[in-house]
Amino acid sequence: MLAARVIMDQGVEVEGVNFFTGFCVEGHTHAIREKKRIKPKRNNALWVAEQLGIKLHIIDVIEEYKDVLLNPKHGYGANLNPCLDCKVFMVKKAVALGLTGEGGFMTRHSFDFIITGEVIGQRPMSQRKDTMPVIASESGADDLLLRPLCARLLPATRPEREGWVDREALYDFNGRNRKPQIALARSLGFSDWSQPAGGCCFLTDIQYSAKLADLWEARGSREYELDDVMLLKVGRHIRPAPHFKLIVGRELGENRYLEGYRNTFTSLYPTSHNGPLCLIDGEPTAADLILAARVLARYSQGKTSDSVTVHIDRLDGTSEELAVVPLPAQEIQQSWHVGA
Repeated sequence: MLAARVIMDQGVEVEGVNFFTGFCVEGHTHAIREKKRIKPKRNNALWVAEQLGIKLHIIDVIEEYKDVLLNPKHGYGANLNPCLDCKVFMVKKAVALGLTGEGGFMTRHSFDFIITGEVIGQRPMSQRKDTMPVIASESGADDLLLRPLCARLLPATRPEREGWVDREALYDFNGRNRKPQIALARSLGFSDWSQPAGGCCFLTDIQYSAKLADLWEARGSREYELDDVMLLKVGRHIRPAPHFKLIVGRELGENRYLEGYRNTFTSLYPTSHNGPLCLIDGEPTAADLILAARVLARYSQGKTSDSVTVHIDRLDGTSEELAVVPLPAQEIQQSWHVGA
Protein backbone atom coordinates (compact mmCIF):
# COMPACT_ATOMS: atom_id res chain seq x y z
CA MET A 1 0.00 0.00 0.00
CA LEU A 2 2.77 2.45 0.94
CA ALA A 3 5.04 1.59 -1.99
CA ALA A 4 2.20 2.11 -4.45
CA ARG A 5 1.10 5.39 -2.87
CA VAL A 6 4.63 6.81 -2.77
CA ILE A 7 5.04 6.17 -6.49
CA MET A 8 1.52 7.38 -7.32
CA ASP A 9 2.28 10.64 -5.54
CA GLN A 10 5.03 11.20 -8.12
CA GLY A 11 2.45 11.12 -10.90
CA VAL A 12 3.05 7.54 -11.97
CA GLU A 13 0.08 5.31 -12.84
CA VAL A 14 0.20 2.11 -10.76
CA GLU A 15 -1.68 -1.19 -11.11
CA GLY A 16 -1.59 -3.97 -8.53
CA VAL A 17 -0.93 -7.68 -9.01
CA ASN A 18 -1.95 -10.26 -6.43
CA PHE A 19 -0.76 -13.85 -6.89
CA PHE A 20 -3.04 -16.53 -5.43
CA THR A 21 -0.92 -19.48 -4.24
CA GLY A 22 -3.58 -20.95 -1.93
CA PHE A 23 -1.40 -20.49 1.14
CA CYS A 24 -2.51 -17.02 2.22
CA VAL A 25 -4.45 -16.71 5.47
CA GLU A 26 -6.68 -13.93 4.17
CA GLY A 27 -9.97 -14.36 2.36
CA HIS A 28 -10.48 -17.96 3.49
CA THR A 29 -9.80 -18.70 7.14
CA HIS A 30 -11.06 -15.28 8.22
CA ALA A 31 -14.24 -15.81 6.23
CA ILE A 32 -15.23 -19.19 7.66
CA ARG A 33 -14.38 -18.60 11.31
CA GLU A 34 -17.21 -17.44 13.56
CA LYS A 35 -14.81 -15.74 15.97
CA LYS A 36 -15.66 -12.12 16.68
CA ARG A 37 -13.10 -9.74 15.23
CA ILE A 38 -12.34 -6.10 15.83
CA LYS A 39 -11.61 -5.59 12.13
CA PRO A 40 -14.05 -6.70 9.42
CA LYS A 41 -13.37 -9.81 7.35
CA ARG A 42 -11.75 -8.78 4.10
CA ASN A 43 -9.27 -9.65 1.40
CA ASN A 44 -6.53 -7.14 2.07
CA ALA A 45 -5.27 -7.04 -1.53
CA LEU A 46 -8.73 -6.01 -2.76
CA TRP A 47 -9.18 -3.63 0.16
CA VAL A 48 -5.83 -1.90 -0.46
CA ALA A 49 -6.57 -1.53 -4.17
CA GLU A 50 -9.87 0.10 -3.26
CA GLN A 51 -8.17 2.49 -0.81
CA LEU A 52 -5.64 3.48 -3.48
CA GLY A 53 -8.19 3.63 -6.28
CA ILE A 54 -6.13 1.36 -8.54
CA LYS A 55 -6.85 -1.62 -10.75
CA LEU A 56 -5.94 -4.98 -9.23
CA HIS A 57 -5.12 -8.14 -11.19
CA ILE A 58 -5.61 -11.39 -9.24
CA ILE A 59 -3.59 -14.18 -10.84
CA ASP A 60 -4.08 -17.87 -9.99
CA VAL A 61 -0.63 -19.49 -9.73
CA ILE A 62 -1.56 -22.57 -7.68
CA GLU A 63 -0.21 -25.12 -10.15
CA GLU A 64 2.92 -23.16 -11.09
CA TYR A 65 3.68 -22.50 -7.44
CA LYS A 66 3.96 -26.19 -6.64
CA ASP A 67 7.48 -26.37 -8.04
CA VAL A 68 8.50 -23.35 -5.95
CA LEU A 69 7.31 -25.05 -2.76
CA LEU A 70 8.53 -28.56 -3.56
CA ASN A 71 11.90 -27.69 -5.11
CA PRO A 72 13.14 -24.34 -3.76
CA LYS A 73 16.56 -23.51 -5.17
CA HIS A 74 17.39 -21.38 -2.14
CA GLY A 75 15.82 -23.73 0.41
CA TYR A 76 13.30 -23.11 3.18
CA GLY A 77 13.15 -20.67 6.05
CA ALA A 78 12.42 -21.72 9.62
CA ASN A 79 9.42 -23.76 8.43
CA LEU A 80 8.26 -24.79 4.93
CA ASN A 81 8.51 -21.24 3.63
CA PRO A 82 10.55 -20.91 0.40
CA CYS A 83 10.59 -17.12 0.79
CA LEU A 84 13.46 -16.20 -1.52
CA ASP A 85 12.31 -18.52 -4.31
CA CYS A 86 8.77 -17.27 -3.79
CA LYS A 87 9.76 -13.64 -4.24
CA VAL A 88 11.82 -14.47 -7.33
CA PHE A 89 8.85 -16.40 -8.74
CA MET A 90 6.38 -13.58 -8.17
CA VAL A 91 8.57 -10.86 -9.64
CA LYS A 92 9.45 -13.11 -12.59
CA LYS A 93 5.75 -13.79 -13.12
CA ALA A 94 5.00 -10.07 -13.01
CA VAL A 95 7.68 -9.46 -15.66
CA ALA A 96 6.26 -12.23 -17.86
CA LEU A 97 2.70 -10.96 -17.48
CA GLY A 98 3.77 -7.47 -18.42
CA LEU A 99 5.69 -8.60 -21.49
CA THR A 100 3.22 -11.07 -22.94
CA GLY A 101 -0.15 -9.71 -21.94
CA GLU A 102 -1.06 -13.13 -20.51
CA GLY A 103 -4.35 -13.30 -18.62
CA GLY A 104 -5.53 -9.95 -19.94
CA PHE A 105 -2.94 -8.06 -17.91
CA MET A 106 -0.72 -5.66 -19.84
CA THR A 107 0.02 -5.40 -23.52
CA ARG A 108 3.60 -5.80 -24.71
CA HIS A 109 5.93 -3.27 -23.08
CA SER A 110 3.02 -1.28 -21.66
CA PHE A 111 4.66 -1.06 -18.24
CA ASP A 112 7.86 0.79 -17.41
CA PHE A 113 8.95 -0.81 -14.15
CA ILE A 114 7.87 -2.98 -11.21
CA ILE A 115 7.63 -1.92 -7.57
CA THR A 116 7.37 -3.96 -4.37
CA GLY A 117 6.99 -3.04 -0.72
CA GLU A 118 10.20 -4.81 0.31
CA VAL A 119 12.33 -3.30 3.07
CA ILE A 120 15.92 -4.34 3.79
CA GLY A 121 16.10 -6.40 6.97
CA GLN A 122 12.33 -6.78 7.31
CA ARG A 123 12.33 -10.52 6.52
CA PRO A 124 15.25 -12.71 7.60
CA MET A 125 15.31 -14.85 4.45
CA SER A 126 14.14 -12.84 1.45
CA GLN A 127 14.61 -9.21 2.45
CA ARG A 128 18.28 -8.78 3.18
CA LYS A 129 20.67 -6.48 1.39
CA ASP A 130 22.46 -9.47 -0.15
CA THR A 131 19.23 -11.08 -1.39
CA MET A 132 17.74 -7.98 -3.00
CA PRO A 133 20.05 -8.28 -6.06
CA VAL A 134 19.31 -12.03 -6.27
CA ILE A 135 15.60 -11.35 -6.64
CA ALA A 136 16.18 -8.68 -9.28
CA SER A 137 18.62 -10.83 -11.25
CA GLU A 138 16.93 -14.25 -11.12
CA SER A 139 13.49 -12.80 -11.84
CA GLY A 140 14.72 -11.07 -14.97
CA ALA A 141 13.49 -7.69 -13.72
CA ASP A 142 17.06 -6.46 -13.15
CA ASP A 143 17.15 -2.69 -12.69
CA LEU A 144 13.46 -2.29 -13.52
CA LEU A 145 12.64 -3.55 -10.02
CA LEU A 146 12.24 -0.61 -7.63
CA ARG A 147 11.70 -0.83 -3.86
CA PRO A 148 10.42 2.65 -2.98
CA LEU A 149 10.54 2.13 0.80
CA CYS A 150 14.26 1.33 0.94
CA ALA A 151 15.48 2.55 -2.46
CA ARG A 152 17.97 5.06 -1.03
CA LEU A 153 19.88 2.20 0.64
CA LEU A 154 20.24 0.37 -2.69
CA PRO A 155 21.96 1.21 -5.99
CA ALA A 156 19.85 3.48 -8.18
CA THR A 157 17.54 1.60 -10.54
CA ARG A 158 16.74 2.66 -14.09
CA PRO A 159 13.53 4.49 -13.08
CA GLU A 160 15.66 6.61 -10.74
CA ARG A 161 18.53 7.14 -13.18
CA GLU A 162 16.20 8.05 -16.03
CA GLY A 163 14.25 10.47 -13.86
CA TRP A 164 10.95 8.58 -14.09
CA VAL A 165 10.83 8.90 -10.31
CA ASP A 166 12.61 11.23 -7.90
CA ARG A 167 15.05 9.18 -5.81
CA GLU A 168 15.12 11.89 -3.15
CA ALA A 169 11.38 11.42 -2.61
CA LEU A 170 11.89 7.71 -1.87
CA TYR A 171 12.82 6.22 1.51
CA ASP A 172 15.63 4.50 3.41
CA PHE A 173 13.67 2.24 5.78
CA ASN A 174 15.44 -0.82 7.10
CA GLY A 175 15.05 -3.43 9.82
CA ARG A 176 12.04 -5.11 11.41
CA ASN A 177 10.71 -2.03 13.19
CA ARG A 178 7.49 -0.91 11.48
CA LYS A 179 7.23 2.44 13.24
CA PRO A 180 8.61 4.43 10.25
CA GLN A 181 6.12 2.76 7.89
CA ILE A 182 3.23 3.38 10.28
CA ALA A 183 4.27 7.03 10.62
CA LEU A 184 4.41 7.33 6.82
CA ALA A 185 0.98 5.71 6.50
CA ARG A 186 -0.52 8.22 8.92
CA SER A 187 1.17 11.14 7.15
CA LEU A 188 -0.42 9.95 3.91
CA GLY A 189 -3.85 9.90 5.51
CA PHE A 190 -4.21 6.17 6.11
CA SER A 191 -5.86 5.19 9.39
CA ASP A 192 -6.09 1.44 8.72
CA TRP A 193 -3.77 -1.12 7.19
CA SER A 194 -3.22 -4.87 7.11
CA GLN A 195 -1.20 -6.60 9.83
CA PRO A 196 2.35 -5.31 9.22
CA ALA A 197 4.28 -8.18 10.81
CA GLY A 198 4.36 -11.86 9.90
CA GLY A 199 2.88 -11.61 6.43
CA CYS A 200 -0.14 -13.63 5.35
CA CYS A 201 1.56 -16.86 4.26
CA PHE A 202 0.69 -20.02 6.18
CA LEU A 203 3.99 -21.62 5.17
CA THR A 204 5.75 -19.40 7.72
CA ASP A 205 3.53 -20.85 10.47
CA ILE A 206 5.11 -23.71 12.42
CA GLN A 207 1.77 -25.44 13.07
CA TYR A 208 0.63 -25.28 9.46
CA SER A 209 4.02 -26.49 8.20
CA ALA A 210 3.82 -29.45 10.59
CA LYS A 211 0.40 -30.35 9.17
CA LEU A 212 1.69 -30.14 5.61
CA ALA A 213 4.74 -32.27 6.44
CA ASP A 214 2.45 -34.79 8.17
CA LEU A 215 0.22 -34.94 5.08
CA TRP A 216 3.19 -35.64 2.82
CA GLU A 217 4.56 -38.31 5.15
CA ALA A 218 1.20 -40.08 5.45
CA ARG A 219 0.71 -40.15 1.69
CA GLY A 220 4.30 -41.02 0.87
CA SER A 221 4.31 -38.19 -1.65
CA ARG A 222 5.02 -34.46 -1.57
CA GLU A 223 2.17 -33.65 -3.92
CA TYR A 224 -0.85 -31.61 -2.91
CA GLU A 225 -4.04 -30.10 -4.32
CA LEU A 226 -5.90 -26.92 -3.44
CA ASP A 227 -8.37 -28.84 -1.27
CA ASP A 228 -5.45 -30.21 0.76
CA VAL A 229 -4.13 -26.69 1.29
CA MET A 230 -7.54 -25.42 2.39
CA LEU A 231 -8.31 -28.29 4.75
CA LEU A 232 -4.99 -27.92 6.55
CA LYS A 233 -6.20 -24.48 7.65
CA VAL A 234 -9.40 -25.79 9.20
CA GLY A 235 -10.19 -27.71 12.39
CA ARG A 236 -8.23 -29.87 14.80
CA HIS A 237 -6.04 -32.41 13.00
CA ILE A 238 -5.70 -35.58 15.07
CA ARG A 239 -3.73 -38.62 13.86
CA PRO A 240 -4.25 -41.61 16.19
CA ALA A 241 -2.41 -43.90 13.72
CA PRO A 242 -0.23 -43.42 10.62
CA HIS A 243 -2.95 -44.59 8.22
CA PHE A 244 -5.76 -42.21 9.17
CA LYS A 245 -6.35 -38.70 10.49
CA LEU A 246 -9.37 -36.91 11.97
CA ILE A 247 -10.27 -33.35 11.01
CA VAL A 248 -12.60 -32.06 13.73
CA GLY A 249 -14.42 -28.74 13.40
CA ARG A 250 -13.74 -26.27 16.20
CA GLU A 251 -16.74 -24.00 15.70
CA LEU A 252 -19.89 -23.54 13.63
CA GLY A 253 -18.15 -21.82 10.74
CA GLU A 254 -15.62 -24.64 10.39
CA ASN A 255 -18.33 -27.29 10.64
CA ARG A 256 -20.20 -25.60 7.81
CA TYR A 257 -17.07 -25.52 5.70
CA LEU A 258 -16.28 -29.19 6.37
CA GLU A 259 -19.82 -30.09 5.25
CA GLY A 260 -18.67 -29.43 1.70
CA TYR A 261 -16.27 -32.38 1.89
CA ARG A 262 -18.67 -35.03 3.17
CA ASN A 263 -18.80 -36.67 -0.27
CA THR A 264 -15.00 -36.90 -0.32
CA PHE A 265 -14.27 -38.29 3.15
CA THR A 266 -15.87 -40.64 5.63
CA SER A 267 -17.67 -38.31 8.04
CA LEU A 268 -18.98 -38.51 11.60
CA TYR A 269 -21.20 -36.31 13.74
CA PRO A 270 -22.97 -36.80 17.08
CA THR A 271 -26.76 -37.15 17.04
CA SER A 272 -27.51 -37.45 20.75
CA HIS A 273 -25.69 -34.25 21.67
CA ASN A 274 -24.55 -31.08 19.93
CA GLY A 275 -21.04 -31.38 18.60
CA PRO A 276 -18.68 -30.95 15.67
CA LEU A 277 -18.44 -32.59 12.29
CA CYS A 278 -15.45 -34.86 11.77
CA LEU A 279 -13.84 -35.96 8.50
CA ILE A 280 -11.54 -38.98 8.29
CA ASP A 281 -8.61 -38.76 5.89
CA GLY A 282 -7.33 -42.27 5.19
CA GLU A 283 -8.72 -45.79 5.28
CA PRO A 284 -9.95 -46.52 8.81
CA THR A 285 -10.79 -50.03 10.00
CA ALA A 286 -13.93 -50.83 12.00
CA ALA A 287 -11.89 -50.45 15.18
CA ASP A 288 -10.55 -47.11 13.93
CA LEU A 289 -14.10 -45.85 13.39
CA ILE A 290 -15.00 -46.70 16.98
CA LEU A 291 -11.93 -44.82 18.21
CA ALA A 292 -12.77 -41.88 15.93
CA ALA A 293 -16.33 -41.82 17.29
CA ARG A 294 -15.03 -41.79 20.86
CA VAL A 295 -12.63 -38.94 20.09
CA LEU A 296 -15.43 -36.99 18.42
CA ALA A 297 -17.70 -37.63 21.41
CA ARG A 298 -15.02 -36.11 23.61
CA TYR A 299 -15.34 -32.83 21.68
CA SER A 300 -19.17 -32.86 21.82
CA GLN A 301 -21.42 -31.49 24.55
CA GLY A 302 -21.81 -35.08 25.71
CA LYS A 303 -18.15 -35.41 26.70
CA THR A 304 -19.10 -36.12 30.34
CA SER A 305 -22.01 -38.43 29.46
CA ASP A 306 -21.93 -42.20 29.79
CA SER A 307 -22.78 -42.58 26.11
CA VAL A 308 -22.88 -40.49 22.93
CA THR A 309 -24.50 -41.62 19.70
CA VAL A 310 -22.40 -40.89 16.64
CA HIS A 311 -23.60 -41.14 13.03
CA ILE A 312 -21.08 -42.40 10.46
CA ASP A 313 -21.35 -41.93 6.69
CA ARG A 314 -18.86 -44.04 4.72
CA LEU A 315 -17.58 -43.28 1.25
CA ASP A 316 -19.20 -46.45 -0.10
CA GLY A 317 -22.62 -44.97 0.67
CA THR A 318 -23.31 -47.04 3.78
CA SER A 319 -23.96 -45.51 7.18
CA GLU A 320 -24.45 -46.56 10.78
CA GLU A 321 -24.83 -45.18 14.27
CA LEU A 322 -22.60 -46.11 17.17
CA ALA A 323 -23.22 -45.55 20.85
CA VAL A 324 -19.80 -44.90 22.35
CA VAL A 325 -18.22 -43.80 25.60
CA PRO A 326 -16.41 -40.47 25.11
CA LEU A 327 -12.66 -40.96 25.19
CA PRO A 328 -11.21 -39.48 28.40
CA ALA A 329 -9.10 -36.41 27.78
CA GLN A 330 -5.99 -38.09 29.20
CA GLU A 331 -6.27 -40.84 26.60
CA ILE A 332 -6.09 -38.42 23.68
CA GLN A 333 -2.33 -38.44 23.38
CA GLN A 334 -0.55 -35.16 22.76
CA SER A 335 1.38 -36.82 19.94
CA TRP A 336 -1.90 -37.36 18.07
CA HIS A 337 -2.43 -33.63 17.65
CA VAL A 338 -0.78 -32.63 14.37
CA GLY A 339 0.83 -29.21 14.55
CA ALA A 340 -0.07 -28.70 18.21
